[in-house]
Amino acid sequence: MKTDPYNSVLEESDDATLVAETLAGDRQAFGKIVNRYQRLLCSLAYSSLGSLNASEDVAQEAFIEAWKKLGTLREPEKLKSWLCGILRFKVSHHRRKEARRPLSQADDLQEAEALESNDEPIQTIAMKEEEQAMLWRALETVPETYRDTLILYYREHRSVEHVASKLDVSEDAVKQRLSRGRKLLQEKMMSFVEGALTRSAPGPVFTAGVLAAITSIAPPVKAASAGAVAAKVGTTFKWASIVTFIATFSGFISSFFALRANLDQSRTKRERREVVFATAAFIGVAIAYVAASFGLRSLAHSMPDYSGFFAVVSQVVVIAFVVAYGVMIFRLFKRSRALRTSERIRRPNLFTAPEDQPDSKKREYKSRLAFLGFPLIHAKLGMAEKGDKPAVGWIAAGDQAYGLLFAWGGFAVAPISVGIASCGIVSVGAVGVGLVGIGTVGIGLLAIGASAIGYKAYGSLTATGWESAFSPGFSIAKDAAIGPFAYAEHVNTELAAEIANMSTVDQSYVAILGGMALLVLVPVILWSRAVRKKMRKPPAE
Repeated sequence: MKTDPYNSVLEESDDATLVAETLAGDRQAFGKIVNRYQRLLCSLAYSSLGSLNASEDVAQEAFIEAWKKLGTLREPEKLKSWLCGILRFKVSHHRRKEARRPLSQADDLQEAEALESNDEPIQTIAMKEEEQAMLWRALETVPETYRDTLILYYREHRSVEHVASKLDVSEDAVKQRLSRGRKLLQEKMMSFVEGALTRSAPGPVFTAGVLAAITSIAPPVKAASAGAVAAKVGTTFKWASIVTFIATFSGFISSFFALRANLDQSRTKRERREVVFATAAFIGVAIAYVAASFGLRSLAHSMPDYSGFFAVVSQVVVIAFVVAYGVMIFRLFKRSRALRTSERIRRPNLFTAPEDQPDSKKREYKSRLAFLGFPLIHAKLGMAEKGDKPAVGWIAAGDQAYGLLFAWGGFAVAPISVGIASCGIVSVGAVGVGLVGIGTVGIGLLAIGASAIGYKAYGSLTATGWESAFSPGFSIAKDAAIGPFAYAEHVNTELAAEIANMSTVDQSYVAILGGMALLVLVPVILWSRAVRKKMRKPPAE
């Protein structure tokens, strides 16, 4: 079996490596990609269009489009299927544009170039017009599945192994298709078709044409790439997407239990309406923030020249979210207390139970165990009243909670804190501020979240760090940044990945996911159950 003079060399580098090198600005690496897949794309295009000239034009257009948009390829190891997808779109566009006749005939090949399989000098192949028509008429009678296989087989120097690799099928399947395809071809055409296809295979001239066409086109690195470390951080990109999903999923479950507990605390229709409205407002603002972040990232991909502007706008969106939540929490505390006071005056008959009295001990839980004057557990179970003090204990829970070890609530402060807004050594919340800040927006020395702001920041939508930042969206830092839209002194390089500790982050994401879900869900579920047990009453109106 004859060897392929191109693929034997190209196999030394895998697709992900060539993509990373191309995104780092190496045009020769892209030339290797073209060499590797030009026969596949040209052959599939010819099988669909029936014109060698048109097939090479369309394949070249596909490679040029790939050069422009290579940064959008999230999984470099799937380069081949991505290129085939671009080719299918180009073929479809060509058909619509040309409105080709039902009975297609091959175009003039007087300018076709080919490289002989024995590595002899390049020769210009000219086929007579009637031969071109005969070639396509013969191939046209064969179903596309067999036609693709036949064309690739003779262009790949009769290599079943190469055809199987290109089409992602088994060698046995290739052999069966070849056998069936040959039978479908008229016997008198076989010799001619074999020789014509061998001579028509694209060679170095095709590659040179693609490289010449992209000379004036800017490299795709800045548009949307992770540079030389794209392949190495690909797994982390996937985990980052999962972080966003888990955070959102946990947040919605937490919101459900918090809503249920607040409804159990309510005593009038006005209070219940206020609870539903406040919950919907918090969720609505969060959805708007996520939608805006995804929208800006999408715009940056489609308009890479303006990606810097969209990165700035993304930071404005993050700040707006943090400010909005701060204002909403403050107003929620103030409005709920004022509403409870007015409802007591308006409907006093609904507040006669002992647990509904402002100074009732039944509206809270304090453990008998205490240490250094603070109860082991202090949880507020009733709706907050004017003059109420926050929950304070080693473990505290309530609308305002201050814990010496752990706190959960609307606003929580503790070494380990969880809340709508939280502050501590390790903080988890819609806005989490601490040495380790985790949340929808995480702020801290180490910040992790949908958006992250810190010394080291790891965000699934945006990340802004002093030393380093990583994000599948916008990454902004002083020293090192990793991501499709990254801005720092070192961007998408091995050094940047080392500064950002990408290998450690990749290994830690599973633990972060599990810990995040537990910290968000367990306290609110336990608090909700305690509230339901103590405070729930059937609706009175």
